[in-house]
Amino acid sequence: MKTWIYRSPRRQELYLFVAEQDNFEKVPEAVMKAFGKPVFVFELELTPERALARSDVGEVMRSLREQGFYVQMPPPPGADHTPG
Repeated sequence: MKTWIYRSPRRQELYLFVAEQDNFEKVPEAVMKAFGKPVFVFELELTPERALARSDVGEVMRSLREQGFYVQMPPPPGADHTPG
């Protein structure tokens, strides 16, 4: 499953994954307003075996299928930045 990943210009380490490149129609207006204008980071092929640094790949894939997007929040202040 392909996903396109964008970073927020307003908040460091806040990312938006979408199911279609540059398509933010399924993302709620309130989320887009808080996120700011998405800045493209990269395209990624997701598989159940692929590990992501801060999110469960199964949860991301499920959200992309069901909602068309996934928001990856920044780690809490003082959190370890290494994958668990």
